[in-house]
Amino acid sequence: MCGMPQQPPVRSTPRSAARPDASMSLLTNVMDHSLDDGYAQAAARKQAAGVGGVPKTLRARLGLAAGLVLAALVVTLGAAQARVDAPVVAKEREELIDRIGRETDAADELEQDVDALRADVNARQREALRDSGGGAQADLVGLLAGATEVHGPGVRLVVNDAKEATGGGDDDPRGTTGFSDTGRVRDRDLQRVVNGLWESGAEAVAINGQRLTALSAIRAAGDAILVDNRPLVPPYTVLAVGDGERLSAAFQNSADGLYLHALQENFGIRTGISAEDDLRLPAAPRMIVRTAQPISETAQQRSEKGTS
Repeated sequence: MCGMPQQPPVRSTPRSAARPDASMSLLTNVMDHSLDDGYAQAAARKQAAGVGGVPKTLRARLGLAAGLVLAALVVTLGAAQARVDAPVVAKEREELIDRIGRETDAADELEQDVDALRADVNARQREALRDSGGGAQADLVGLLAGATEVHGPGVRLVVNDAKEATGGGDDDPRGTTGFSDTGRVRDRDLQRVVNGLWESGAEAVAINGQRLTALSAIRAAGDAILVDNRPLVPPYTVLAVGDGERLSAAFQNSADGLYLHALQENFGIRTGISAEDDLRLPAAPRMIVRTAQPISETAQQRSEKGTS
């Protein structure tokens, strides 16, 4: 008996459980896709291009506002700190002013003591020389040495830089073209002026109130002129005590007077000379006292042999 081929049993696949909201598919689609696809794609494109998020103008305004707030905070903190430090700074300033005042008063007192001691020494010298018959000689020595204040007729010579300084030329009376500005008065110019006044008969000389002695030095430090290590500024006023008219004529006709005239003609250095009836020159601020010792008889004989 032919049997029918057996068919494998067909198993029924289990069906997935139906969603509870299957009957509300429209509402579900609206909830899951609340934004239209077109709007979503546009937002994605803006975000990819950097346009999305906060607008640039708004970001700039927010950054500016933040910067202003930070600056205001810094200024406020600085003002508060300044108010806190103000009393300390004011106190330090007052202490510095008081210290300067005290030191100035001390310097003035020392200067007065120096003047009093100098006057006392001069008086004792005159008294001692008067007793020995040399009072007039002491006064003359003090005048010539610059140790005493003097007054009398003389010459006022003013030397000033040129209004417009020019470069050196071949006819530079200084004998050198090493100066980049020959329209300025140099230390060697004042040296020649002072030496010319001494040679013309001056008894006492001062430059800008600085009394000159036999040991005075006129030097240069850069563009500044130093007299006994004290800087002077133009115009340079040279006072020389002596016979005014005769001293003026003798100086202008001397080699140093002609040298000064050449500087005026060639480089515009301004000069002016006048005879005065009464000039007052201060004493030298300090004097270097040197003591001479008599040489022995043997040394004197050697000196005589050397000169013979």
